[in-house]
Amino acid sequence: MAETNTGVNLSKGSSISLVKQQKKLEEICVGINWGAIHKKYLISFFNETETVDLDASVSMFDEEGNMVDTVYYRKLISKDQSIRHSGDDRKGDLDKADDFDNEVIMVNLPKVSDDVKQIFFYINSFKGQDFEMIPYSKIRIFEGSPAHVVSVFATFNLSSEPNFAGKISMVMGKLVREGVGWKFVTIGEAIDARNIDETIKAIQEKYL
Repeated sequence: MAETNTGVNLSKGSSISLVKQQKKLEEICVGINWGAIHKKYLISFFNETETVDLDASVSMFDEEGNMVDTVYYRKLISKDQSIRHSGDDRKGDLDKADDFDNEVIMVNLPKVSDDVKQIFFYINSFKGQDFEMIPYSKIRIFEGSPAHVVSVFATFNLSSEPNFAGKISMVMGKLVREGVGWKFVTIGEAIDARNIDETIKAIQEKYL
């Protein structure tokens, strides 16, 4: 669902506490929106649209950096029932940006197992299309559900950049347990990984 309130525009390395009006949020969503690749051929005046299949996933880690659980397109619910995935979108936006989330990861923070200290959100390009080619990929953190967005907390634009060339995996950000609450920290870095397993390994080596 689209939402006109864009919230705080986060930059790389910034963070936001998940508190609203002095109250800790219990249910949040991380939505991902991306566009198809449009190729133009000047000689034939022909335009081609190439669909993009980005896979949004989330992995939970304990204090020692051990992976507790992973939710992705083939496993839509975490073992502790705290995280749910909306399902696999294999096309993205075919025309222009519509500000509708292609995939959404829903998190019920009170249900997260006590041994989980950090929760990482990342995307992998299933077809191997690198991020320099993809016109836009954006994330937003909001209160509510995919069907009913109460309010958008923050947005983060992962625009195509030259240094993303050749990269097909990206760490978007992470939830960090902060006392009895949580905060979201943006990362927005493309990494040398080809799939989910390699992305988890890269997270353990670089970000924990």
